[in-house]
Amino acid sequence: METPPVNPMGEKDTSQPQQQCGKNFRKNFDSATQIRQQPRDPPTEILELRVSPDPAIQILENPQETENLAAGLEGDSDKSHGSASEMPEPLEASDLWYCPDGSFVKKIITHGHGLDKPKLGSRCRVQASGFPLGSGLPEGWTELTMGLGPWREESWGELIEKCLESMCQGEVAELQLPGCSGPPIRLTLASFTQGRDSWELEAAEKEALAREERARGTELFRAGNPEGAARCYGRALRLLLTLPPPGSPERTVLHANLAACQLLLGQPHLAAQSCDRVLEQEPGHLKALYRRGVAQAALGNLEKASADFKKVLAVDPKNRAAQEELGKVIIQGKKQDARLAQGLRKMFG
Repeated sequence: METPPVNPMGEKDTSQPQQQCGKNFRKNFDSATQIRQQPRDPPTEILELRVSPDPAIQILENPQETENLAAGLEGDSDKSHGSASEMPEPLEASDLWYCPDGSFVKKIITHGHGLDKPKLGSRCRVQASGFPLGSGLPEGWTELTMGLGPWREESWGELIEKCLESMCQGEVAELQLPGCSGPPIRLTLASFTQGRDSWELEAAEKEALAREERARGTELFRAGNPEGAARCYGRALRLLLTLPPPGSPERTVLHANLAACQLLLGQPHLAAQSCDRVLEQEPGHLKALYRRGVAQAALGNLEKASADFKKVLAVDPKNRAAQEELGKVIIQGKKQDARLAQGLRKMFG
């Protein structure tokens, strides 16, 4: 069942640095994740929020900032005035790992053993410290299951899961976060059970997991948590992307729901992309047309927005939400024309 549209009148559709870090925590990670999160096939219909190319494979857009983060991990530049014996030993390239979506830089403190890393279904025994107060992270040792459980819906959950995917058993690492002036977060992976890569799952297993993610996403959306919902829809989409053609019809619903989340999160560009995915498969999908119209209006593309709303009204003339949005677009268009005419008069008058 699809989530309701965004328009409320539419269809149903113990330090100072730690405090500063806390303020930026959700912004830094949820945005990187949502935007992390867009696979080549944009995430479910809401956010791609994450999603834009899949955040999981996105290359850092600001290499300079990443270099600064790495420098911060390696040591304070002021120490260069000290004696050579006081200088920290330079880190080897293998000691640093840059998260592909730019959300953090990992410094390996203690190398783990073996080559295996946690996969879907792996039960990991971990300990994390240094998270901002109020993050909700359990204290001490805790067990987390990769790819499953409500812990992944927390802002810290996505960060930890991304880091665990790069760790070996026994590894201890520090994470430096962009915009966080507090001490680095430390994460220890004591052990984990054998898991499976998504490509190892049978089609029926992937579809079942995707349905669970979609149901949880809808629950979070209705509870007023579009960020968590977008993460769920994105994960469901990534599971279904690996299915053989023609794929699952569930993807259309997920992209439409993701678009709703992305609009609420202030990501109209991603929302428009999610709606495009829906309309490629179902050109007459009214909710996708309506949501794309809202996104185009937010982007200032008034003609495209007007065209989408008119398509909705051609099928459903009594759709109040589309009527209201079209009226707003017409008013905006008249204001733009008036400003343009005034500018021309000043230029040639």
